[in-house]
Amino acid sequence: MSLDARIANVTNAIVERSRSGRARYLDGIAKAAADGPYRAALSCGNLAHGFAGCGGHDKALLKGQAVPNIGIITAYNDMLSAHQPYEGYPEIIRQAAREAGAVAQVAGGVPAMCDGVTQGRLGMELSLFSRDVIAMAAAIGLSHDMFDAALYLGICDKIVPGLVIGALAFGHLPAVFVPAGPMPSGISNDEKARVRGLYAEGKVGRAELLESESASYHSPGTCTFYGTANSNQMLMEIMGLHLPGSSFVPPNTPLREALTRAAVSQALAITRSSNGYAPIGHVLDEKAFVNGIVGLNATGGSTNHAIHLVAMAKAAGITITWDDFDQLSAATPLLCRIYPNGSADVNHFHAAGGMAFLIRELRGRGLLHDDVLTVMGSGLSEYEKEPTLVGDEIVWRPIEEASGDESVLRPIARPFQEDGGLRLLDGNLGRAVIKVSAVDRERWVIEAPARVFSNQDDLEAAFRAGELNRDVVVVVRFQGPKANGMPELHRLTPSLAVVQKRGHKVALVTDGRMSGASGKVPAAIHVTPEACDGGPIGRIQDGDVVRVDAEAGTLQVMVAPEELASREQAVEETEPQFGMGRNLFAGFRALVGSAEHGASAI
Repeated sequence: MSLDARIANVTNAIVERSRSGRARYLDGIAKAAADGPYRAALSCGNLAHGFAGCGGHDKALLKGQAVPNIGIITAYNDMLSAHQPYEGYPEIIRQAAREAGAVAQVAGGVPAMCDGVTQGRLGMELSLFSRDVIAMAAAIGLSHDMFDAALYLGICDKIVPGLVIGALAFGHLPAVFVPAGPMPSGISNDEKARVRGLYAEGKVGRAELLESESASYHSPGTCTFYGTANSNQMLMEIMGLHLPGSSFVPPNTPLREALTRAAVSQALAITRSSNGYAPIGHVLDEKAFVNGIVGLNATGGSTNHAIHLVAMAKAAGITITWDDFDQLSAATPLLCRIYPNGSADVNHFHAAGGMAFLIRELRGRGLLHDDVLTVMGSGLSEYEKEPTLVGDEIVWRPIEEASGDESVLRPIARPFQEDGGLRLLDGNLGRAVIKVSAVDRERWVIEAPARVFSNQDDLEAAFRAGELNRDVVVVVRFQGPKANGMPELHRLTPSLAVVQKRGHKVALVTDGRMSGASGKVPAAIHVTPEACDGGPIGRIQDGDVVRVDAEAGTLQVMVAPEELASREQAVEETEPQFGMGRNLFAGFRALVGSAEHGASAI
C-alpha cells in the first residue's frame, strides 16, 4: 500500500524544517561512533575501575575488550507498581549476556516518581521537570564510555520520554527499551469513575473511595488505563524500540522473562561490530516520529505526548509542531476504545489483537512509514506478529485476521471515528490542544461565562460550595511550566464531571496539563503562552464569555481586542515555592521553554 499523501506531506514538512538540525545531530553521532568503542581508549586505571565490581568471568571478558558490553539504565523502584518488576531484571540480563558471550552492567539508575501518588499534591510540581532530570541521569550513567549498546528499563509517564532523550544524547549506541507489562485487570473503569464521582459529591467517604482505588491499583505492573504510561509503551513499539508484541505482556510470567532475555540477544545483534548496526539516533528519524504520532491518534493516547514527543524529537535534531499533530490526527482514524476513551483497559486491548493488529491495520492503509529502521531491522512487518513460547523459545506468529473484540479494537474499515480526536485550538487566548476522542460530540463546542482560578484548591472549594452549578468555562491559570512546573490537574476531573453530569455545559481552559487520563469533559490544555509568560489567559476575568470550539479549532474570549489588550496582566499570588524539593527546581522554571516547544529546560 502506498503511503497516504497526507502522511507524506506532514513528513516532508518536518524533514524540511529539521534539515539543518538533523544534519548537525547525525554528524555528531557519526563522530561519536568513529571514536569507539570505547573501552580500548581508556587507560588501564580507568578500565580497571570500570570492571572492578564484576565477577571473574565478566572481568576476564572485559580485559580482552573484544566482547560487547551492554549498559543497563534502570528506573527501578518499588514505589511504582509498574517498575517493581524491574528489581530482578539486571540479573536476568547479565545471565543472558553471559550465555551469549557478552557482558552487561548496570550503568546507572534514574529517578522515577509516580504521578498517581503526587496528583493534586505539591510533589506534582516536580513531575514534568523529572523528565529532564531522568535524561541527564541516563547520560551520566552512559558517560563512562564502556558500552556497545544499552537497555533501558522504564515505563511510566516522564520516565520513558526522559530515557529516550538521554539515549539520543548517545545516539551512536543501539538502544532497546524493555517493558515490564501491565497489572491484571481490577474493578471496571466505569465502576472506579462512579465511586470517584460519588466521593466528589460527598455521597461516600474516604474508606469507600480507598477500597475502590485499591481494587483498581492492586498489584505489580502498569496501571491498566490508557494514560501516559501505556501510551509510552505503544510509542516505543510502533517507533521500533521494543521487541514486537512485548509492550503489554504481563509481568512475572515465562513469556515476559523470555522477552527480556530476547531483548539482550537483539541488542547484541545491532551493535556496531555486527552486520545490523542500528543506533537509536538512526532508528528515531522523522518517519519514526510521524509513526508515533499516528499511533497516538489511532489509539486515543495521552495528551502529555503533545509535549513529550516534541522534546524527544528535538533531542534527535527534529522539529515537530502542534500543527503536525493536528494534521496527522485529521488523517488518522480512531481504532481503539480504551479507558478513558472507553470502558476497556490495556489487557482487553492486548487480548483483542493489540499492537500487532493495530500496526497491520494502519500499515495496510498506508498510514505508517514502512521504510524505517527498527531494533529488529528494516520495516514494520515484524511488528505485525505476536510472540508466543514454544518450549523455552519465543516464536513470533502473524496476528489473527479479525479483532478479538470490536468494542475495544476495530479494523480500519470500521473505525470508531474518522479522525484521532486530538485537535489544535488557536485564537485570542493563544494556542492549546484538546482531546475529544472521549467527549460526546454535542460537547465539542462550549460557550459559557468564565470562572477564573489560580490554583486547584480554590476551584474545589468553589465546587463544594455549589458555585459551579451552572454553565461554566473553568479557567485555571498559573499552572504552566514557568509558573510551577506544569502539574497535571487530573484531580479536578471528578468535580468537573459531576457539574457536567448535572446537565450543565462545562469546559476547562488551563495553561497546565490534564494528564493522559483526559476524559469526557472538554479541556483546552497546555495554553501557550502561559499566564506567567504574559499570555492572554492572564487577562480573563470572571464572567467573560469564553468559547472552546473543537469543531472550528478555536479558543476565544468574547471580549473586544482593545479591551483585552488594555487589561492588566494578572499576577500570581503564591507563597515562595519551598517544600517537597520545589526550591531545587527554580533554575528549571527560569530556563524552561513553552509547552508547545516541549516544556524543556535542557
